[in-house]
Amino acid sequence: MKAIGIILAGGGNNKRLGKLTEQRASSAMPVGGCYRCVDFTLSNMANSGIGKVAIITQYNSRSLHDHLSSSKWWDLGRKQGGLFIFSPYLSDENSYWFRGTADCIYQNITYLKRSNEQYVVIASGNSVHKIDYNEVIQHHVEKEADITIVYSKAKDGDDIRQYGVMAMDDSGRVIDFEEKPLEPQSDHVSLGVYVISRTLLIKLLESLNAEGRYDLSQDVFMRYKKRLRIFGYHHEGYWQTLNSIRSYYECNMDFLKRDIRDLFNRQYPYIDTKPKDEPPAKYNIGANIIDSLAGSGAILNGNVYHSVLFRKVYTGEGSSIKNSILMDGCYIGNNCQVENAILDKEVVLSDGKQIIGVGDEPVIITKRAVL
Repeated sequence: MKAIGIILAGGGNNKRLGKLTEQRASSAMPVGGCYRCVDFTLSNMANSGIGKVAIITQYNSRSLHDHLSSSKWWDLGRKQGGLFIFSPYLSDENSYWFRGTADCIYQNITYLKRSNEQYVVIASGNSVHKIDYNEVIQHHVEKEADITIVYSKAKDGDDIRQYGVMAMDDSGRVIDFEEKPLEPQSDHVSLGVYVISRTLLIKLLESLNAEGRYDLSQDVFMRYKKRLRIFGYHHEGYWQTLNSIRSYYECNMDFLKRDIRDLFNRQYPYIDTKPKDEPPAKYNIGANIIDSLAGSGAILNGNVYHSVLFRKVYTGEGSSIKNSILMDGCYIGNNCQVENAILDKEVVLSDGKQIIGVGDEPVIITKRAVL
């Protein structure tokens, strides 16, 4: 069954990720030592045989555009289909930025009208999971559904109020849908992945725009839950949505677990990313690295425990890194101590400096800070 893909990467979660998304979209957040968040949804599309994918961006999209500069890494560099990147287009007739998840697709409705595939898979660019969308489409067909929403049970400790929450009957049909409810009535949360027929999506988008409505969740799933046959598809595997600093931190720490790490990079089909031409990490004499990841080009001295270090990170002699995330190009001097912290790209710590986070959330050091 042929389908086209749409990845919503507009950066709607920027405020909840605080300083980390002041200069990047949430879909461009570094994950697991070598990935960007959008890699997971993009790879899922390609691995499911979806050869025509549109990524819709809006705020702080420069780094995302740079990462997506070549589509061949996800096997989308082709004559038929391929990778399309859409940003707001302002003209004399249209002076609006994207006003919601439905509006961003409507403003690029030509992409839908010029396609011939029967189904559309819409997915969020800030979710880390691995799923075969063909199975979701098959479930969609078997249920004779108008819309299928992929969901999972909320994990222990999750703030369910940050998600779309679904209630279903015994057949799996959605009977209630609330977006970020104050008092959730269920622990079934939407993963931001939807399947719908292309013709129905075009019809709904044109109807919504005529009525001045712009959001998929509020104006389609909630408003049409009785008129349309909306069903849920249960995803039982790993998932994490980057909708808070805590979720971002936990997602990276999950990659220190072998089963999670192997799921994405050792079990076919793999999650692909844009490669960097750099040597493997170098562990100097006396370095003590325990339960940690180190990206390509890293040079490590001192002690590193239960941490994720990205590309070209340098840690000095006598330094101690614990329960922390260090993004690309961070430089840690000699005899430094970093604990329970997230250091954005190219942070420099002079010799003897200490950064120690306390409480539930790690301390954040902004991009290119020099301490």
